[in-house]
Amino acid sequence: MWDFSIAKSVSIMMRTWPFIVFRMIVYFGITVAYIMATGTGASVGYGVGHISTDPDGPMSFALWGGVVGFGVVSIAVYWIREYILYVLKAGHIAVMVHLIDGHDVPDGQNQIAYAKEVVTQRFAEANILFVVDQLVKGAIRAITGLIGGIAAFLPIPGLSGLVGFINTVIRISLTYVDEIILGYNIRINSNSPFETARQGVVLYAQNGKHMVKNAVWLAAIMWGVSFVIFLLMLAPAAAILWVMPGQLAGWAFVLAIVFAWAFKAAFIEPFAIASLMQVYFEAIEGQVPNPEWDHRLAEASSKFRELRDKALGSFGGGSRWEAPKTAA
Repeated sequence: MWDFSIAKSVSIMMRTWPFIVFRMIVYFGITVAYIMATGTGASVGYGVGHISTDPDGPMSFALWGGVVGFGVVSIAVYWIREYILYVLKAGHIAVMVHLIDGHDVPDGQNQIAYAKEVVTQRFAEANILFVVDQLVKGAIRAITGLIGGIAAFLPIPGLSGLVGFINTVIRISLTYVDEIILGYNIRINSNSPFETARQGVVLYAQNGKHMVKNAVWLAAIMWGVSFVIFLLMLAPAAAILWVMPGQLAGWAFVLAIVFAWAFKAAFIEPFAIASLMQVYFEAIEGQVPNPEWDHRLAEASSKFRELRDKALGSFGGGSRWEAPKTAA
């Protein structure tokens, strides 16, 4: 089945509780912002709708007011994504990496300050980390095709439609690979983030089948839990919508999704990242990046070519591969 320890992942989450709390504050804060903006927009729209001569005016305006409020918050979340990645996600990953390798980390709120210092040493500016993250995400998309997807596991003729669907599921399951590569970057104390990201992607690709198998298992676990959370969130979402003007029942469904997303980001994502980092670090132990995979990725992905060019052009970047070393 899978090659990660659920107990170890849960233990890591418990030991990084300051970041779990931090995630709860950020993501549930975003959820509250969605609720308030949607409700305010719907209320304003409902009031404006009474001016209209259309008998359905209040309802129509309330609906569009809710859409506008929802959209405004979505734009705000888009603009703070770099901050969330730099301070929240990268910091949490830094602490998890050290725990996986058996290093001591501070307890309490000092853990967040410690993690921020570690991340700052690797990525002086948030925009550098963001660029690396986006290039890795783009490069990862090419890996599924290169390893043959599920067809490599099920070489059965006449199942092209099913294979295509399952390959889509596999691509969705690779959501957290960029976080895994970030963990690799922090683990080897890299001072050349683009070069290290390039190596990390190649190492992932050459262990692709093993990693994808675990990613699919983990995705199945996460989707099941997320669906249960979504069902549980329908009740509070409907209660919130009950106090809003008009019959906006459809928004209960939307808000339930937002509630489930917040819970997933606060609790399920750290579990997934901790699990996959266990598998990845064990799989690449003692390995060096394979130049053949580097070439294949460069041919298949423009994002990987861009990542390689930045690696070669950055200080400390180069084409000579070195064996990964665990930070002391």
